[in-house]
Amino acid sequence: MNNKWENIKKKAYGLLDPVLNLLIKTGLTPNKITLIGFMITILSTAILIYGAEKGERNDPRYITLFGIVLLLAGVFDMLDGQLARKTGQMSTFGAFFDSIIDRYSEMIMFFGIAYYLVSFDYFLSGIFAFIAMIGSIMVSYARARAEGLGYECKVGMMQRPERILLIGISAILYGVVYSIAGDFKYQVGNFPLFENISVFTIPLFILAVLTNYTAYQRIKYCKKIMTN
Repeated sequence: MNNKWENIKKKAYGLLDPVLNLLIKTGLTPNKITLIGFMITILSTAILIYGAEKGERNDPRYITLFGIVLLLAGVFDMLDGQLARKTGQMSTFGAFFDSIIDRYSEMIMFFGIAYYLVSFDYFLSGIFAFIAMIGSIMVSYARARAEGLGYECKVGMMQRPERILLIGISAILYGVVYSIAGDFKYQVGNFPLFENISVFTIPLFILAVLTNYTAYQRIKYCKKIMTN
């Protein structure tokens, strides 16, 4: 499964080669690409906050636009490392800087998601978003801490690209489903069991579970390699 996913990611990186060649011509450094991706992530979060303040509860436009902008930020996140390798600009500080900015990006992104959901009384989904943020940070920290001790730790499926893809695609799908089916809700008593925004919030629940499970996998893996 991991090998298949790695092959898919390699093909995705290959599709970005024309963009990469264009960036090389502009003279932009990998660190600048990292910062551009970070600014786009901030923009995606700003869209959610604006939607929370100015939008309406069942209006999918802000979440959908957030998903589109977030995936664009994800493209830049893929390009910085590729650019560094292709132009020979790889450096220890560059790797450190990229890792730090990635953590800031994720926390800002999850803040925007939780802010939006809680603003419209999707309190439980907001909690799942917060739990997903904890898991995401711990997945990355487990790898960084292991590497700091001299071990490689890349096990588990919910790495950063997978997290961004899941959130971005589910946000866009929410808008697509809404445009096809309109506003709908299935509830048991007063509890809404499923509604159109569930297309976005159920993946957040899945993310909350799988990120923390991936962190657990990494802890278990590190225990195995560090104690043998």
